[in-house]
Amino acid sequence: MRFGPSTIMGIMVLSILASADAQPTPEQPARQAPTRATTRATTRTATAREERTREERLSFQSFAPWSPRTHLDADVAMVYGVDRTLPERIETWRKRGYRIHVMTGVSWGEYQDYLYGRFDGKNHEDEAQTDKNGNKISHGGDVYYMSPGEAYGRFLTLGVKRAIDAGAEAIHLEEPEFWVRAGYEPNFRREWKAFYGDEWQPLHSSPDAQYRASKLKYFLYRRALSQVFSFVKEYGKKIGRNIPCYVPTHSLINYAHWGIVSPESSLLEVGCDGYIAQVWTGTARTPNVYEGRLKERTFETAFLEYSAMQNLVRASGRRVWYLNDPIEDNPDHSWEDYRTNWESTLVASLLQPEVWRYEIMPWPDRIYTRDYPVKEAAQRQPNEPVQKVPISDAYETELQSVIRALGDMKQPPSKVRWEQSGTRGVGVLVSDTMMFQRGEPQSSDEHLGSFYGLAMPLLKRGLPVEPVQIESAASARNFLKPYRLLLLTYEGQKPPTPNFHKALAAWVRGGGALMVVDDDADPYHAVRDWWNTAPLRYSTPRHHLFEALRLPADAGGLQRVGKGVVLRMKLSPAALTYRADGADLLRTEARRAAAAVNLPWSESNALVLRRGPYLVASGLDESLPNAPAPVLRGRFINLFEADLPIVPEVALSAGRRALLVDLNAFPRNRAGVVAAACRVRDEVVTPRSIRFHATGQSETNAVVRLLLPRPPRAVLMNGAPLPAQSFDYADGTLRLRFPNSIDGVSIEVTR
Repeated sequence: MRFGPSTIMGIMVLSILASADAQPTPEQPARQAPTRATTRATTRTATAREERTREERLSFQSFAPWSPRTHLDADVAMVYGVDRTLPERIETWRKRGYRIHVMTGVSWGEYQDYLYGRFDGKNHEDEAQTDKNGNKISHGGDVYYMSPGEAYGRFLTLGVKRAIDAGAEAIHLEEPEFWVRAGYEPNFRREWKAFYGDEWQPLHSSPDAQYRASKLKYFLYRRALSQVFSFVKEYGKKIGRNIPCYVPTHSLINYAHWGIVSPESSLLEVGCDGYIAQVWTGTARTPNVYEGRLKERTFETAFLEYSAMQNLVRASGRRVWYLNDPIEDNPDHSWEDYRTNWESTLVASLLQPEVWRYEIMPWPDRIYTRDYPVKEAAQRQPNEPVQKVPISDAYETELQSVIRALGDMKQPPSKVRWEQSGTRGVGVLVSDTMMFQRGEPQSSDEHLGSFYGLAMPLLKRGLPVEPVQIESAASARNFLKPYRLLLLTYEGQKPPTPNFHKALAAWVRGGGALMVVDDDADPYHAVRDWWNTAPLRYSTPRHHLFEALRLPADAGGLQRVGKGVVLRMKLSPAALTYRADGADLLRTEARRAAAAVNLPWSESNALVLRRGPYLVASGLDESLPNAPAPVLRGRFINLFEADLPIVPEVALSAGRRALLVDLNAFPRNRAGVVAAACRVRDEVVTPRSIRFHATGQSETNAVVRLLLPRPPRAVLMNGAPLPAQSFDYADGTLRLRFPNSIDGVSIEVTR
């Protein structure tokens, strides 16, 4: 995530000074020794806790040392940066029981030793990414985005070795990014000559030059990361440790939209053990066009971005965390704006049922120690001063309630199911080459309509559509098997190899419905690539696909292919986004294709997913016209309210997001904690009592909701009665309130 280096360094220095008094670890309050009757239960809860920590379900990243205010009680602290203070900063987090990962930037960082030749005696300023006007692209000052030569990968291994020697259990190499507008620097010209064997061409001179430049950018960062991955694996063997390497990265969808090239899916081939899906308000609020209207669609964009990242690892079995951010990099929004958009991105991430690991936030110090506006700029009167305040108590409490729930999202598959959605098994095929057509002289649609024109009409009607990675479909056996209907265009992207067409044709013949939306007008069809290189001479890659399907090149309408069908719309998907009736046109043809393979079609103005006792829900706007808002009825704890109220119904009006604990999902007479704005440890439930240890952030309030069939006889905190005003009993539940403590409090409820 983008965060100015000067700001990071300032935070780091201040935090080191501020945390000096916070280093000693007070002894935790004494706990009662378990009785013989409770030993077995205690062992079970301890084992569950150890399993969760080993699985590393929850993580966060921080440049600063540990402090009471940012003690998030997650499983993993990703300590950022590989400067010489790293070992000391790591130790502050390790002492507090966190597993330690280290994250560092790949494309930029405080890497002046490399830039000015202190690394190898050679000046590398000519590796700074540069635009056509000769401007170096900077992340602030002389922290440049790098155009990586071979020495750059070797340089990165120095910092990574420092991290491993300091005890890092895993390495995260963040954001390998090459700007589309870059590629004019001397190093890139040299690399072009070495890669292609001919002279560099200005990127803006032709679509072919732009496309070839993007392929080279893609290769250069894959090479740099491959160097680091290889070093880590070899060094790990030498010291007898297995050290995974992960890549925190934006989604393919966002990088294409923002004009950035990154190696994305190909990293799995060169040693990447997984990803952090860097999706947050800052990426998801990027406006797109739907039914002719350009606006922010944060929930829908986030849903598609998270889904794309899950799809990236599905075939490989690699790991992915989903990032959430309670604010964003832009410091000028109001707290209410941050909160609303965070809830939208959070719900979007939880509607991906196969993922249960989360980066709960980046940079906690900027969330909990800084002030932000009370009002949005549009809400202020002319000349009204900007009033800034710290995070509210309510938002702090809500965050902790949600964080605890995130750690509980690994549920048995039998308890995870869609309770409301449109037709499932539908995907939109996407390729990393989507990033290759985003620059001069003829960029594909500026609002990424070639993708959103296919995906948004389906998602808006409740179909949980999934971006499906073309590269994986070409290489992973049975990758396409989960899908019944796939949409494809070669406007804005191209198939990287002909093998994809073989796999896609086999899927269609086996009973799939393929919908091709393409008018063949993309100027990038003429770039030099496999489909028009001898012995192949196709004017578009679609022609090669249709030959593999044994269809005429100009076939349109619905065509039978084996047990499946191909339906072609001779239209531009990007052009459809600018038409008021464009979404309806696409849906009409999608229904037709689905019917041809007996795929039942349904639409919904809400998405509701059950994950064990949790209900994740979103009402959709711009959806079914004149349809009433679906209503969930039962007994629910609303985790988006700080006081954890019990509500009998939730109306999923347009734009409403909800994360609920369904009390009716628990067995009758169940007793124990079901929601908490703190981390609950060592919970022991006996016929006579419920005991647990609760820890949480300094200067925050804990709210705990327990199922309890009868009112409690007594409630004790650290052995003393909890004041009567600090708990209440209603509807078979007990609610407790008390100040959070980083070292924890012991709670005992006598039944």
